[in-house]
Amino acid sequence: MIDTKIQTAFNEQIQHEMSSAYLYLSMAAYFHSESLDGMANWMKAQAQEELAHAMRFFHHIDERGGRVELRALPEPKREWSSPLDAFRAAYDHERFITGRIDELSRLADSAGDRAAGVFLQWFVSEQVEEEASVLQVADMLERIGGSGHGLVMIDRELSRRGSDSED
Repeated sequence: MIDTKIQTAFNEQIQHEMSSAYLYLSMAAYFHSESLDGMANWMKAQAQEELAHAMRFFHHIDERGGRVELRALPEPKREWSSPLDAFRAAYDHERFITGRIDELSRLADSAGDRAAGVFLQWFVSEQVEEEASVLQVADMLERIGGSGHGLVMIDRELSRRGSDSED
């Protein structure tokens, strides 16, 4: 049986993961409105990953005899000043999620919940990759500055996400 504090915290994390998906879908809509379909594709793939993360928590709670309790999602931001602004916001959001995973890991340790601790190790590693991938795009966008050609090249590159790897 899952510890009550862990169950509550994991239910909160489901909400955060679903909110992440909602945020990335909002970013995808923003990029579509800016005719940056590659970036929109990247964000839609990111949203799918976040939904999968939420389902991992859902199944973990369920498999351990707990009760999943879904919560309302906040309305995401809709506009950004630039693609760089959106990717910086995505990076800040991933850092927030990393902090949440770290808190969950500390909670599992303090509760002596080894199953939760083992479960969370995947997320610890995943967040390293999540932060790195978003930061890489933000860094590229910063390097190109106002170059329209550079933006087109990055957009084209991001359109490939999902076609050749698990990104």
